Amino acid sequence: MEYMIRFTQIHEKFRLAEIEALAVLEGLNLEILSYKPDSPFCLVKLQSSDDAIKLIRRSILAKAIYELWGRGSTYEELHEDVRRRSEHLWPLYKSSSFKFSVDAFQGTRSSSEQRELINAFRFLAFEGPIKMKGAEQEFCISEEWVFNSSKQGIVVPHSVYLGRFLHVSERDVIGKYDLKKRKYISTTSMDSELALITANITLAAPGKLFYDPFVGTGSFPVACAHFGALAFGSDIDGRSIRGKGKTNLLANFVQYGLTNQFGDTFVADLTNTPLRVNRLFDGIVCDPPYGVREGLKVLGHRDPTKGKTPVFKDGIAHHLEPGFIPPKKPYSFLAMLDDILEFASISLVDNGRLSFWMPTANDTDQEIKIPQHPYLEITSVCTQEFNQWSRRLITYRRLPDSELGAGGVREQRVKEIGVSADDLNPFRKGYFQGFKKATKSDTAA
Repeated sequence: MEYMIRFTQIHEKFRLAEIEALAVLEGLNLEILSYKPDSPFCLVKLQSSDDAIKLIRRSILAKAIYELWGRGSTYEELHEDVRRRSEHLWPLYKSSSFKFSVDAFQGTRSSSEQRELINAFRFLAFEGPIKMKGAEQEFCISEEWVFNSSKQGIVVPHSVYLGRFLHVSERDVIGKYDLKKRKYISTTSMDSELALITANITLAAPGKLFYDPFVGTGSFPVACAHFGALAFGSDIDGRSIRGKGKTNLLANFVQYGLTNQFGDTFVADLTNTPLRVNRLFDGIVCDPPYGVREGLKVLGHRDPTKGKTPVFKDGIAHHLEPGFIPPKKPYSFLAMLDDILEFASISLVDNGRLSFWMPTANDTDQEIKIPQHPYLEITSVCTQEFNQWSRRLITYRRLPDSELGAGGVREQRVKEIGVSADDLNPFRKGYFQGFKKATKSDTAA
């Protein structure tokens, strides 16, 4: 049967990726029938209304889902389609209490116009009482208008739909996790809406183990924990985890009542991880540092000739002292991306997902290519555009060994030459030297 998803008109390039991920999570056979990024209405095909509810109930970018009773480019076409498509359903709701509403996207309708549109569906012959609150059945007339239609003198919508309401999404939870209300954040804390979307696309769910190797103040673990996953995290800077006093990463889990979903956090560098090689994580989510405010660093000496011989002071190894801060060296941004993929390939279970955010220039000549790995399949690439640069949410699926092709040899990337932050990070260099503005031809391409 056909259903209509009513999306919010924000983060349009993330909407299909989230819905398709939720279909995978719920084991649903989803078919996208009609979708345009500039429209909030998406028509899909599912096996049942129960499946439609499962699909939408934890979505962040959708508002609700409706059982599609009819569609058309005019109201005459809509009325005819309603009769053809749903007349066999009318007796099921003949005596139920009901209400109608009008959703005019990019258009407006006066109260009298709405009443006229609703009364035109009297042929449904419902005999139950009308209840504006607590009705057993809710129907929505959805209209899609041309942008700025009133200024163009357009007086009718170009698409109209009638749907029976089934279920709302979980979009209201964004306010609960709003960073303005969170006890512990930093300047790099991920927006709560995008963190929840990332958790959905990465298939966070009860009984799953999730890990963030650049945990910071814990935005992603909190989002994954909300959906029931057991969340772990690490960071090269222990100060971001510890915070000050009781204001720390754990305090966020306490605030939201998610302590049962808090696995643990530890101080570590992804290139020198203490985790043993073991494919145990169901999901890895992270927003690795872009190295803009300060260059990327990993554990190690700037001088490669220096060995790893322990330094002793008063008979005590210096690295064992409580106040010891390990030395760090500049690191390549692109090498870090490769390290993330390599770590995911040896740490994710079959069909486990890796999602990470990656910045890039909008100009094609300065664009940073999406990294590839023979054990990982890209499932979605979602882009959030700013002025002259963007960031992508890239999601991979860990291929089961049975699906791996012969050889599985990873293409070796040409390593950056240099020791400064700009030499090792093309995005940082472009950020400070100025990205080229994308031309119209680039945009069209």
